[in-house]
Amino acid sequence: MVWLTDAHIHLSDNEYLSDLPYILTAMDRLKIKACCVSMDNQTSKASLDLGERSPLVLPFIGIHPEKASDDLDFMMDMIKQNSGKISGIGEIGLDKTYVSDEAGFSRQVFVFKELLSLAEKLGKPVSIHSRKTLDEIFSILPSYSIKGVLLHWFSGSKKQLQQAMDLGCYVSYGPAMVYAEDKQVLLSLTSQDKILVETDGPVRFSRCFGQKTAQVTFLPSVLFCAAYVLNKPYDEMLSITEKNTSSYLGV
Repeated sequence: MVWLTDAHIHLSDNEYLSDLPYILTAMDRLKIKACCVSMDNQTSKASLDLGERSPLVLPFIGIHPEKASDDLDFMMDMIKQNSGKISGIGEIGLDKTYVSDEAGFSRQVFVFKELLSLAEKLGKPVSIHSRKTLDEIFSILPSYSIKGVLLHWFSGSKKQLQQAMDLGCYVSYGPAMVYAEDKQVLLSLTSQDKILVETDGPVRFSRCFGQKTAQVTFLPSVLFCAAYVLNKPYDEMLSITEKNTSSYLGV
């Protein structure tokens, strides 16, 4: 049985709390697994709990750049103590829109580097937030030896996409690709063995999704769109993304 995997979704977000029994049932029925990424120490604990609750939930824990002021030492200890239970480290990264001065961005860089170093030491993949900071991230990544690096919701230029491919990064595409031509163009230029799919819930998507909170059940639509753009049968696209997911996760 080939499973479809959501490479990046915040199932530990409170938005999903009341619906989790239904979400987990839908994941089982649709044969979908999910890389459950976290924002901070609190949501990381919730992600670990979800991983204990269902084998379909693959916990990623870490500090998002928006939460860079969170207790880093506590996070580092949590990752070390639960290294056998987590599938990866994330969501981590850089984003200048969340800071107002250079000191704030320097803190993001420090947290990002510390978590990359720990991922390297533990042999864990990472899920990276890179909004408008791809150049800075590209300058940092070569200093670390991490086999599974995902630039989630990739939205860079064609040149930056090629840089990502040269660095061996995976990139993921989500619901916006269903209606956004620029995302479809980027997908068509992505190395086949580096493509992953995601929802990034609980982000809300417009157009055909009607501003509804992204659900893991949106994922087959994303995969169908990817198959259409790349002119491949759905089942072949499913096999490609699952092979890539296994490689990304190191399983």
